[in-house]
Amino acid sequence: MDRKESRPHVTRRTALIGAAAAVVAGHASAKDEQPTRRMQRFDAERFIEECKRAAMGASDAQGAVQEVMARAFSDPRAVLAGLDEPQKGGIRSLYRSSDLTILNIVWSPLMQLMPHEHNMWSLIGIYTGREDNIFWKRDGGRLSAAGATALAAGGVTPLPRDVIHSVTNPVAKLTGAIHIYGGDFFATPRSEWDPETLAERPWDIQRAVRIFEESNERFFAAAKCR
Repeated sequence: MDRKESRPHVTRRTALIGAAAAVVAGHASAKDEQPTRRMQRFDAERFIEECKRAAMGASDAQGAVQEVMARAFSDPRAVLAGLDEPQKGGIRSLYRSSDLTILNIVWSPLMQLMPHEHNMWSLIGIYTGREDNIFWKRDGGRLSAAGATALAAGGVTPLPRDVIHSVTNPVAKLTGAIHIYGGDFFATPRSEWDPETLAERPWDIQRAVRIFEESNERFFAAAKCR
């Protein structure tokens, strides 16, 4: 039986995820075949130290750290070179303390994360791909949409302490971002909202990790089908 007969129905989402997997595989092959080119690299350790110094004792810690991020992300290709080409979705902690958390977050193709709050200021910097955010507000015990923004590579966006947002990777490729939080992201109580009912519930890091894992499973399953 040929390939078309063995896959009688392919959804647009599956096709896009499969195409993304093929692109990642193609990039890896091209890197093996082409000679290594000298390229400016992002120094993660130096970046972390600069962020720590900027936040320490500053009257506007978010603004001070944003300046550091803006300089680093003026060349997103250098950040990508320093962190390496992402291979799968996930959350990697680069630095964690009681007053500052720095995460390297990779979104799988077409991945979506439910509405959630931070209860602290935050910054988002995209180094590859795109991240779409929907902003929400509490409205009589429920949530209602309050706005949206599309974040592209090279951009640095501040989010206020009381933000509620959901995140989507709208493109058929892995999206990489640095997220910085003005506190201990993992230890601070917060809420999330069911993506279908918008019912409020306690935020659960394990639930978030499962969403990343399930998105990776769909991504790699689609790659095997091609």
